[in-house]
Amino acid sequence: MIDLRSDTITKPTPAMRKAIAAAEVGDDVFGDDPTVNALQYKVATMFGMEAGLFVPSGTMSNQLGLHVLTNPGDEVIIDETGHIFNYESTSAAWLSSIQMWPVKGKYGILTPEIIQPAIRPFHEWDPQTRVIALENTTNKGGGVFYTKEQLLAVRHLADQHGFFIHLDGARIWNASVASGIPLSFFGQIGDTISVCFSKGLGAPVGSMLLSDKERIKKAHRFRKMLGGGMRQIGILAAAADYAIEHHFGLLADDHRRAHDFASIVAECSKLQIDLDRVQTNIVLFDVLEEDADSAIEKLMERDIHMTTFGPQTIRATFHLEIGDKDLDIVNKTMRELFE
Repeated sequence: MIDLRSDTITKPTPAMRKAIAAAEVGDDVFGDDPTVNALQYKVATMFGMEAGLFVPSGTMSNQLGLHVLTNPGDEVIIDETGHIFNYESTSAAWLSSIQMWPVKGKYGILTPEIIQPAIRPFHEWDPQTRVIALENTTNKGGGVFYTKEQLLAVRHLADQHGFFIHLDGARIWNASVASGIPLSFFGQIGDTISVCFSKGLGAPVGSMLLSDKERIKKAHRFRKMLGGGMRQIGILAAAADYAIEHHFGLLADDHRRAHDFASIVAECSKLQIDLDRVQTNIVLFDVLEEDADSAIEKLMERDIHMTTFGPQTIRATFHLEIGDKDLDIVNKTMRELFE
């Protein structure tokens, strides 16, 4: 099977399993796990932040980030396609008593011109704008990344109004590779940053919240309140560390294969694609003569798996388990089915 449903489907490699087995561990609730302690320091340093907190999932990391930046009754400006707004079970309202104010960006990218009209006046009856949430890269936007200039412009706007920025960096590793922006730059943009190890990097589980020491201390307590007091988590941290050291450099190949695949899709008369949004490892395209579910079924009959992303839209996501031979098979099949 060639599985392009997501970059979350990868399994630990034999070498990663050896790193997991060899990990030195301790009780993290007591602060005694040396492997996770080292990883938290390492990743925080990479992003130019003071501290980090390992968590089980990107949703938890995002929600911890919003929680430490807001008070009940606050509002978060976010793109209408943002993961936090669409895929986190309304947890911001439930956990932090805050609401999302979704606005329409381009490919999920927000600019000051889009954000400014959504900023609330400070009337007592209004929700209080407190945070701007950015997603980099954008999932429903098709893997598009922010440029350095765009990020600086949003940071400037936030500073003008005294707002915070939360950066949902589920695929920020991809953004860095594709844009050439060093990871340390993102620490100048986000007051809190969520980074994920289980997508393009290929670790089996885990994300991390990055911020200053005071906010991470607060997030640590809230993680415990949510049931996130973990014990010998060095075995998970070791997988994440292995992924950073050995898989980060492979992301450029995922991007190359995604671009190659997208070029084939563009040649198929029964498909439609916007090549401008193919910037990293995600490819969104539309089927023209049938619905997406029907097209997905045809691909599954050829043992190729993708996922529906709308009535006519399909998403293909490239990752470290997809090689050039797999790409050749997929491209050949796309021509046979959709030209």
